[in-house]
Amino acid sequence: MRKIRQVLRLAFEAGASRRRIARSLGLSRDVVTDYLTRATATGLNWPLPPDLDDAQLEDRLFPPMSVNALRKPEPAWAVIHHEMKRKGATLQVLHEEFLAEQPSGIGYSLFCDRYREWQQGLKRYMRQTHVAGERVFVDYAGSTVVILDPETGEVRKAQIFVGILGASNYTYAEAHWSQQLPDWIAAHTRMFEFFGGVPQAVVCDNLKSAVTKASRTEPKVHPAYLHLAEHYNTLILPARPRKPKDKAKAENAVLIVERWILFRLRKRVFTNLLELNEAICELLNDLNERKFQKLPGSRRTQFEALDQPELTALPTQAFEYTEFRKVRIGLDGCFDVDGCIYSAPFTLCKQSIELRITSATIEILHRGRRVASHARSGGVVPVIDPQHLQPADRYFGLWSADHELVWATTIGPNTRAFLQILLSTTKLKEQGYRSAGALKRMEKEFGAERLEAGCTRAIDIGANSLSSVRSILRTGLDQQQAPDDDFQEASFHHPNVRGSDYYH
Repeated sequence: MRKIRQVLRLAFEAGASRRRIARSLGLSRDVVTDYLTRATATGLNWPLPPDLDDAQLEDRLFPPMSVNALRKPEPAWAVIHHEMKRKGATLQVLHEEFLAEQPSGIGYSLFCDRYREWQQGLKRYMRQTHVAGERVFVDYAGSTVVILDPETGEVRKAQIFVGILGASNYTYAEAHWSQQLPDWIAAHTRMFEFFGGVPQAVVCDNLKSAVTKASRTEPKVHPAYLHLAEHYNTLILPARPRKPKDKAKAENAVLIVERWILFRLRKRVFTNLLELNEAICELLNDLNERKFQKLPGSRRTQFEALDQPELTALPTQAFEYTEFRKVRIGLDGCFDVDGCIYSAPFTLCKQSIELRITSATIEILHRGRRVASHARSGGVVPVIDPQHLQPADRYFGLWSADHELVWATTIGPNTRAFLQILLSTTKLKEQGYRSAGALKRMEKEFGAERLEAGCTRAIDIGANSLSSVRSILRTGLDQQQAPDDDFQEASFHHPNVRGSDYYH
């Protein structure tokens, strides 16, 4: 507030000179003279009216300037702000275009000053100039939505993913179960399909699904996330740690989604994720159609005019979620993926490899080269490729009881029956493997014909051990005629033979 009242008091009441007033109040003599001249011109006398406050006094001495009919025209600043979002736009070029339409318009310096003054009326997060089609900002909302399973009564919380384009503020939102990597990647895929194109860069937070090591200068992005960026020909740009202004658009988008979507759904009870996403989609369309308060149009119209023409076209082939992991091959030549064992070439034992994991396959990469692959299994049964085993281990890895019974059948029915008896008493694979191997060694040592005869003799005498068969073959009992076990009663009478009537 100007020191007008003190100047008038000292001049009219104390009769002080202008030099003394200026020295006392820390003003220049020209300012004191100007105040007194204006007071005389407006007819003010001392003492001033009691109902005249400082603001009214200033308005009487310094009345607002009336709009001059000869004032130079100014552009529509909302249109200038809209044009500044286009790629390559500068204030100098826009000023030249303005002068082409209004030759008597304001100069370039005033043009820049007035535009910056107009920007002061916008929200702070809009101070940044976002080029059309350049960036999309993504983040998770802090709020979650409860989903109740009516059958089991289980209560789960769905995470809300939010994405917003920088220039148009066109917004996308969806719900999924977690912030883990598969859901994070799938949300980006659906977001790009919603936009109908891909921006030049994706600005994200430093969550573990996106960034494995946060850094201000050299962040390490998750390999699967980089694979997504490579497929869509875009760039991943993580925000600096503890610098939320780097992704201010995403922060504001989360706030808008929480207010205009999640708050309006707070009284509804959802029983599945699909139902929740349908409700979000309905309110999301309403949000993107809502008119701006200070800018022309809506998010959708701004998107169609700014971002949509600048987005890169979607690739023809749909993106397949791929995860990369580093593992170390064990001494058994195998590795673990989600509780299931898979084999690797035996030459890679005790070496580190990289896995490229999709929903259907697991590829083994060594020094950047693909050396093997497996169909992904959803169970816990080990997936072993025989070609990955050492020659000595390959047979054991492929061994099965049915395969051994097929071999025994080629020797003879009694060999098969005897092997079936042995396998029925085994509890472990190794026991059956050893039993079948022992029979095969006997076949090589004594021949198939003698082995069949030996097994026949063992079955006849009730022997069920491998040692019995080997003993029969070594002693040659297989080559002797088996004793006749049929007993016939004597047909003649003898006093030492009591006969059947004796026991009645």
